[in-house]
Amino acid sequence: MSENRPPRFVLHDHATKHHHYDFRLERDGVLKSWAVPKGLPELAGERRLAIAVEDHELAYITFSGTIPEGEYGAGVVAIADQGTYEPFAWDNDRIEVVLHGARFSGKYVLVRFRKAGEKEWLVMKAKG
Repeated sequence: MSENRPPRFVLHDHATKHHHYDFRLERDGVLKSWAVPKGLPELAGERRLAIAVEDHELAYITFSGTIPEGEYGAGVVAIADQGTYEPFAWDNDRIEVVLHGARFSGKYVLVRFRKAGEKEWLVMKAKG
C-alpha cells in the first residue's frame, strides 16, 4: 500500500469445479485472501462463511482470465467488484473495514469461526 492512497480490495468471481468468490484485501505488500463460497453478503446482518487461503501477490488485484487446467485454481476468474477500503480494526480474530466499491460498499466485519476450524471465518455486512 502506498502512503498516498488507501488500500485496495478485489472480489473475484471464480468459476472452478466448486464455484466461489475470492475476497482479497491489500495489506503489508500482499493480498490477504479468503474463499467465500456464496459471495459477500449484501444485506446488513447477513453472515457468510469465508475460508482463509494463502496470501496472493498484489498483481492479482487486476487479474481476470482463465487459469489453465492442471494449475492451482484452474478455471475462469472475473472481477466482480474492486475499489478501496478503510481499515478500522485488524487483529488475529477480527477485521473491520469499510469498502468503497462499485457494487459493495459499507462496513464489513470478518471474525474467526474457531468452532468450524482453523481457517474458517464469518464475513458479515455491519448495520448502519
